[in-house]
Amino acid sequence: MKRFILLFLVVGALAVQATEKPNIIILLADDLGYGDLGCYGQEIIKTPNLDALAAKGLRFTDFYAGCSVCSPSRGVLMTGIHAGHATIRGNKGFIPVDGSWDRIALKKSEVTLAEMLKGAGYQTAFVGKWHLGIPQDVSTWAAGRGFDFAVQEQWGPTPEGGKYDERDHWVNGCTESIFHDYTKHDCLDEFRTDIIMDFLKKGRDPEKPLFLFMSYRSPHAHEFHLRETERYKEHGWPEIERRHAARITMLDEQIQRLLDRLEEMGELDNAFILFASDNGPHAEGPKDGPKHDPLFFKSSNGLKGHKRDMYEGGVRVPGFAYWKGKSRQGLTDHQATFYDVMPTLAEVAGIECPKQTDGISFLSEVLGKNQKKHDHLYWEIAESNSAKAFRQGVRRGDWKAVRYGQQSKVELYNLKTDLYETKNVAAQHPEIVERMEKILNEESTKTVHYPYAGGTD
Repeated sequence: MKRFILLFLVVGALAVQATEKPNIIILLADDLGYGDLGCYGQEIIKTPNLDALAAKGLRFTDFYAGCSVCSPSRGVLMTGIHAGHATIRGNKGFIPVDGSWDRIALKKSEVTLAEMLKGAGYQTAFVGKWHLGIPQDVSTWAAGRGFDFAVQEQWGPTPEGGKYDERDHWVNGCTESIFHDYTKHDCLDEFRTDIIMDFLKKGRDPEKPLFLFMSYRSPHAHEFHLRETERYKEHGWPEIERRHAARITMLDEQIQRLLDRLEEMGELDNAFILFASDNGPHAEGPKDGPKHDPLFFKSSNGLKGHKRDMYEGGVRVPGFAYWKGKSRQGLTDHQATFYDVMPTLAEVAGIECPKQTDGISFLSEVLGKNQKKHDHLYWEIAESNSAKAFRQGVRRGDWKAVRYGQQSKVELYNLKTDLYETKNVAAQHPEIVERMEKILNEESTKTVHYPYAGGTD
């Protein structure tokens, strides 16, 4: 009888373990280039912890952001809808009511990753840069879009007509904030890691699986105040470049600090971890000061272009996944992108994915199984209300097409023979150009916020 009871308990425990939903952790860097990590060829900036995480899991050589600038890329990631179908296609958009060019929020009908996973029983947490709402409407902030615990930065006008202090990080809305005093932290990402560590200690519900979205700041140019002054100083680099390198190394350290805590709590025993960057490297800096040169550290690893470009340097980013005991180890050239993340996480969680997605789950690739592939990947961006500011890109197999300006000629590159997009071969392949142009026209839908989207009619 005792043996029967013991066998029953063991079988029951295994059944519970088999049906437990895994934790899901997204680690998102801000403006980190394809070549800014050691595992992607960086030889100067030290990133040992991220390199080790990538080595344990599956590292993508052809992983793509949702767009080449912050808001639309993050919108694609959060909804699984590609930029040609999305509400947000630039950091700002056209506002019909007053004719201004201002920030756009995700539509309430667009289901977010947090809403999808919260509906499946997950405890959802977000810390950092949201960039998918408007400051005057708190319902468009992270706390209003499915996150149980949401701490985010904010800037612009308050609902009362004042102005947000960008150093404040707002907790679950706009009534309580945590002030970032840079004199008390080496960098902003240390401050944000402190916030999530405190949540894990005081607010974690052990009865629910965890969906954690850490939206880091580094190495975006906007962090003008940095307490840390010594890292890489011996090289004699311009200060803006020293800071760039130091912040990437500190990002690496803060991510490891978080993972160590999660490991201590047992949260990584069954956890799917995804690391990526929201777009290519920036070429920015203080308004009246020097600008970061993305060529200084070869931040794109030789790829053409950077942030806001449709060339590979603007949209191809570091990306790797790790699931202890399940993910395969090594490299893959499978072409995956941000709008694949929603169906991937739905499959990880064992739930149905919202029908809105344009993506294909890449979980099979991570697990070493037969993987379905896209016919093509698509991007677009509108940085101002002009035809020339509307940019598009499409990759189909080894072919990459770029169009800068709605009525401009399509550029064509063969990435197999010309990864760095140095030779436009459109004139030699008119039939491929015709096919790519058709995709560019069909994948972009009309929207009131971006007048030049929606084809060339």
